[in-house]
Amino acid sequence: MSAAEPYSRLAGVYDEIVVDPCYPLWAEFLLDLWADDPQGVRTVLDVCCGTGLLTAELVAAGLDVTGVDASHEMLARARTLLGPRVLLSQQVLPHLDVDGTFDAAISTFDGLNYLSPPDLRLTFEAIAAHLRPDGWLVFDIHTDAMMSFVLDNPVVSGEDDGYRFVISNRLDPGTRVCDTTIELTGATPEAAFTERHRQYFHSDAQVTSALAAAGFWLAAVSAEYTRVPAGPDTLRATWIARREAS
Repeated sequence: MSAAEPYSRLAGVYDEIVVDPCYPLWAEFLLDLWADDPQGVRTVLDVCCGTGLLTAELVAAGLDVTGVDASHEMLARARTLLGPRVLLSQQVLPHLDVDGTFDAAISTFDGLNYLSPPDLRLTFEAIAAHLRPDGWLVFDIHTDAMMSFVLDNPVVSGEDDGYRFVISNRLDPGTRVCDTTIELTGATPEAAFTERHRQYFHSDAQVTSALAAAGFWLAAVSAEYTRVPAGPDTLRATWIARREAS
């Protein structure tokens, strides 16, 4: 069986077997974070929005959200969830062709780990071009602790919602590049598929440098969508940056 494009076949079962029920808590964190902004946060760009679960939470809170993602299949599921009123666009980063200026941009569930270091820097620049001065950029990425976890656990398997999955990782700690194979089997042979993904474990220095080059200043790095500072055991770090005012 040949490997499908990332998030093509996986999109059909993504919400059922990949995502944990984190999005209400993440949305609560974002809304609390933005509550004291004197300019207010009303418009949000959701970069790598996937199936639209966090977009839906923010729209329900009254925000105007635009979602972009590279996967046509993921966006199709997002459209089913969000309906016709939310603007969704297929974009392959670092290309970012959207209209308007936003109060905030977000990228969640490791979306930016799919970018090489040069493309990460270019993506930050593209996002900055669509943010107002003092606008927010909030995103999460894997940490060195996660890299150590993957090295120690190169194969993870399990069952969920009638599917069995095997996730195999080949991680080079020198280049910080991880090639992942996801194999899924279901109740029927037609449900089986394989996808291959490549992710990059960006170092703190790489991310800090890329943000500064794009005109952002770093406000905080916390443990997964909390006010707790990220520590050596944090697996997913939340980075909070602001676009420079001038």
